[in-house]
Amino acid sequence: MPRFETKAACLRFQPYGYTGESFARLVAATVPISFGIHALAYARGVRFDVSRGLLTFPLYDASDLERIMRRRQGDMKMRIEVKKGLVRMVAVLGAATLGLSVAACGNANTADSSNSSTPTVSFMLDWTPNTNHIGLYAAQKLGYFKDAGVNVKILPTAQAGAETSVENGVANVGFTTLSNVAAFNSQGSDLKFVFDLTQKPVARWCALASRTDIKTPADLSGKTFVSFGSAEQNAVVREMIKDAGGTGEFKTATAGTNTFETLTSGKGDFGGFYVTWEGVESELNGPALNCFVASDWGVPGNPDQLGFAVKGSWLKDSANADALKKFLSATKKGYDYALSNPDKAADILVAQAKEAQLDSKLTRTSMEEIVKNGYWTTDDAKSLPGTVNFDDAQPYLDFQYKAGTYQDKDGKNPKQAPQAKELATNDYVD
Repeated sequence: MPRFETKAACLRFQPYGYTGESFARLVAATVPISFGIHALAYARGVRFDVSRGLLTFPLYDASDLERIMRRRQGDMKMRIEVKKGLVRMVAVLGAATLGLSVAACGNANTADSSNSSTPTVSFMLDWTPNTNHIGLYAAQKLGYFKDAGVNVKILPTAQAGAETSVENGVANVGFTTLSNVAAFNSQGSDLKFVFDLTQKPVARWCALASRTDIKTPADLSGKTFVSFGSAEQNAVVREMIKDAGGTGEFKTATAGTNTFETLTSGKGDFGGFYVTWEGVESELNGPALNCFVASDWGVPGNPDQLGFAVKGSWLKDSANADALKKFLSATKKGYDYALSNPDKAADILVAQAKEAQLDSKLTRTSMEEIVKNGYWTTDDAKSLPGTVNFDDAQPYLDFQYKAGTYQDKDGKNPKQAPQAKELATNDYVD
């Protein structure tokens, strides 16, 4: 019975004799439900090479690997044990022969240069690659990082999330929201928001257009909200309903792998979507949605300040601060390129993140939506991709604080609302 122990960055699993279609069937049987959708599997860092019959799992922490494989396929059985922080994979083999190897996670998005004098910045995504991340991929493909003198490694998100991974030093920079930074820091984390991509609200709260009984947020009273259990989202929905004249009361249901499917199946009545991605997907492929914008219904400020965060103590090192400036300068250039060349940038994203199997038409149309409606810029051009708009940030943080969203380690409300100017900075953006 072969055993394998490692603390390394990646585990590779290759059952000999399985390639092509047989390998695809093996993956379907071995990868658990939480990884059953390819996009989710990719978001969690699982890599599939069907032609070679190879799976690669990033070992960000023991819990990630522990969840990966607990299924049987014919005469092969695997189980995961975690002891004293050490990951142990135990394989019980019948006719199949199992190959296990450990290596650095192969990543097509890793900078080519190995010059030790050039700083390296690791960046963790928050989800499957999409147009929110397009500036990173454009900067890498077009050589902006190289020109700026920085190597960049783009990492798939971990089970723990980008925020925890940055806090624990797994990644230097992570994609998140300013409100998430406020929530984490309220519990003692040391995160700093350093790049704000979205300058206008992109979240939408939607029911199927076929639901003629839902015309305003007031009609959401007593309905079932399909969510991920977010106190922040609940506060937004509650305020919208009250502002529209409803009771503010609603039920919740946990979102599955696809909110569209949860709504069409009748398990929920409304959910949250990003207009620049799921909204576009709805327009292209259905189902049609009837959506509401939080800022139209009593929610102050910009709820959707999506961008990058680093660990504050990491930033205190002058070498790290210099590397971050180079990284953000090149990244901003990548987003500027995407705004000026939306179709070309979309094609770069599809090609560079090919394992995510992005739909070219969806990606192009998403960029068209972003450019057309100026989600990454303000009308007066005072805030551009990368710049934190503190005037929009603080009212929303105050709103969430009053709603009791931010709590300390003891589950109590902090003495005051998180302060945007303490959580975020524009000092590292050109």
